[in-house]
Amino acid sequence: MLLWENMKLALTAIRVNKMRSFLTMLGMIIGISSVIAIVSIGDTMRSMFAKEYEEIGLNRVRCYVMKFDGYYYYSENFTADQFNEVASVFSDEIEYISANEGGTITGINGRKNYEIVSTGVRGGYEKVQKVNIIAGRMINNKDYEGKKNNIVLEEATAIELFGTADVVGKTMKVKYTQGGSGTFVDDFNIVGVYRNSQSVLMKLIGGTDNTRGLAYVPESIVFDINVNGVWMIDMFVSENAPATFQTKFTNYIARMTNAKPEDVRYSSARDAMGEMDSILGTLSIAVGAIAAISLVVGGIGIMNIMLVSVTERTREIGIRKALGARTGDVLTQFLIESAVISLVGGIIGASLGAGVVIAGGIALKVEVVVKPSVMLMAFAFSALVGIFFGLYPARKAAKSDPITALRYE
Repeated sequence: MLLWENMKLALTAIRVNKMRSFLTMLGMIIGISSVIAIVSIGDTMRSMFAKEYEEIGLNRVRCYVMKFDGYYYYSENFTADQFNEVASVFSDEIEYISANEGGTITGINGRKNYEIVSTGVRGGYEKVQKVNIIAGRMINNKDYEGKKNNIVLEEATAIELFGTADVVGKTMKVKYTQGGSGTFVDDFNIVGVYRNSQSVLMKLIGGTDNTRGLAYVPESIVFDINVNGVWMIDMFVSENAPATFQTKFTNYIARMTNAKPEDVRYSSARDAMGEMDSILGTLSIAVGAIAAISLVVGGIGIMNIMLVSVTERTREIGIRKALGARTGDVLTQFLIESAVISLVGGIIGASLGAGVVIAGGIALKVEVVVKPSVMLMAFAFSALVGIFFGLYPARKAAKSDPITALRYE
């Protein structure tokens, strides 16, 4: 009951001095809103990166060999036969394997020339990686095994070259350079068109159109173009693969390429996601801690205004003590008043910070992450700041001499 009475006294004091109370809260509002916004943005970025890696495939692994000859590092290329050997030896552990390499080619339709980034795939790529085919089909094993000049274009590329995305069944000329042997022009059949559904995160990282022009061709064609082989193995490892797979695989690649095991680079999407999540988490905490410094400034403001309040209400304190209020009662009254000012500022700040993040998410069409636990911690912390910085003014009020206080004008 006494607590409720002190709460009402605190709210009354805030209402009596609205502008002063608001200015006192402003430090807490800015501090809490900054912390909530920064932490929420960090959590949102972590969630977005997690989704991106899930789209890529957490079981996706890229492997290459980087040797050191005493002067500089150089990559050891893989031949088509070596790819087939790896696919056969590790058929139980690897769901899909591909060079996923091609290089820049030029698409030609009449007088229109358009540079395309090609990538070689085997059949079944769309089963491990999302490809939004809107017309025709994806590259299949018949294309790969028959080394057919078939190509799957991105929608924007088709429109650029033909003025329409309805190009399945048409033929286009492709100009490419073959491993130092010169430039060649071949006819390619368009068997499919896909739509590039790029996420907001990738647009922010690499621009609004950073994968425009990517085209899929059979991997066997890539090996014909890159006569010296390709430098990287791109594969999807089975979820049922044993924990020793990485060691077994890298040792095999080292023997196959006459390299040292430490020369074999093995990079998994799962590990990359873990590293990125750790970096973003640490960065979010660090920036949040810097923003939290403003809470100290807000706390000092609360201490300052409470000292002024104690001085202004010296006679009120004297009357309360003369009527029987104990030292602890006066201490509690001013502590609660300080905590209420800080808590109200914290509530406004947390709401403002969360509101800004949510509004930004709506504008960018991004699913934001605002954790309730972070909001609750912000409320609790703001109240503790009020109590901590209000303790000295409250003790000063509680220890005042009632006779001296009654004489105060």
